[in-house]
Amino acid sequence: MELAGEKSGSGAGAGFTVYHWSSSSSTIFLFMSQFPAIPRIRFVLVGTQHPGNMGAAARAMKTMGLARLVLVAPEKPLDEEAFRRSAGAEDVLGDAPVVATLADAVADCHLVLGCTARARRVQLEELLPVAAAGRVVERADAGAEVAVVFGRERTGLTNEELQLCHAAVHIPSDPAFSSLNLAAAVQVLAYEVRMRLLGAQVQTLAAPAAAEPGLREQSASHDQLESFFGQLGQTLDEIDFHKGRVPESAMRKLRRLFLRAEPSEKEVRLLRGILADTQRMARLAGEKDDKS
Repeated sequence: MELAGEKSGSGAGAGFTVYHWSSSSSTIFLFMSQFPAIPRIRFVLVGTQHPGNMGAAARAMKTMGLARLVLVAPEKPLDEEAFRRSAGAEDVLGDAPVVATLADAVADCHLVLGCTARARRVQLEELLPVAAAGRVVERADAGAEVAVVFGRERTGLTNEELQLCHAAVHIPSDPAFSSLNLAAAVQVLAYEVRMRLLGAQVQTLAAPAAAEPGLREQSASHDQLESFFGQLGQTLDEIDFHKGRVPESAMRKLRRLFLRAEPSEKEVRLLRGILADTQRMARLAGEKDDKS
C-alpha cells in the first residue's frame, strides 16, 4: 500500500502527515476496506535508538494489516539497514512522519496507551495486551483517533511521557528474562489488535443491530485535555488551592483522574466553563479585598 501524504500547516498538529490511502498493496488495502477503524489506529515509536528496529517494527505492523506509523525524535535517521529490516514494509516505514515530541504525535488523539515493561511512579491503569487491543478497536470503531506508544529500547518511556497516556500496557513476559525487543513488543500489540478486529467483524455480522459505531460521545482529544489541564492549574493557583500542598503532586493526581474518566468534548467544555466562572469570581473577590 502507498501512504501518500502532505504535511499539515501550523498549530498543534503541525508536521503531521495527512494520509491519502491508495491500493498499491492490495492485501492491506482490502483488509483496511473491511475494517474502517484501521486508519484511525497509529503506532508511535519514541526515541528509537537503532534504525533497524524502526524497520522491523514497520514489518511487524504490516503483517497484521496496520500501516500508520509515527516516529518521535529517533536518535538516528532512517537508513539502508532500516529499510532492509522492513522486508516488504518499505511503504509503512517510508511514509511514517517524524515529529519532535510525543505531544505532537498524539495531539489529535482521543485515546493514548503507553507500553511499559516496569513499574513506575506514575500510577496509571495497567492493561494486558488483549484488553488494550479491545479498547483500541472499540474507540477507533466509534470514530476516535487512537495511539499505541512504544518507548526507547533501553529505557522505555519517561514518566513525563507516560503522563500523556490514558493507560499503560504491560506484556507479561517471563520475569527471569523479561526483555522484549521493540519489534517483538510491536508484534504482540499488532497481533492483538488484528485479532480484536477480526472478532469485532464476526460479532457485527452476527448482530448488526447491536453494533452501531459512533453512539458513544466523542472523547476529548489530547490537545483539548492539555488546554483544560493548563486552565485547571491556573485556576487552582488563583484560588490558592495549593497552599500547604505540593502543586505537582496534586496535578498528577488530577491528571490521572480525568485521563481515566476520558471526558467527552462537551464535558471538557463544561468543565472549562466552570473554571472560567471560578476565575472570574476569584478576581472579583480580589478586587473587593483591595478596595476594603
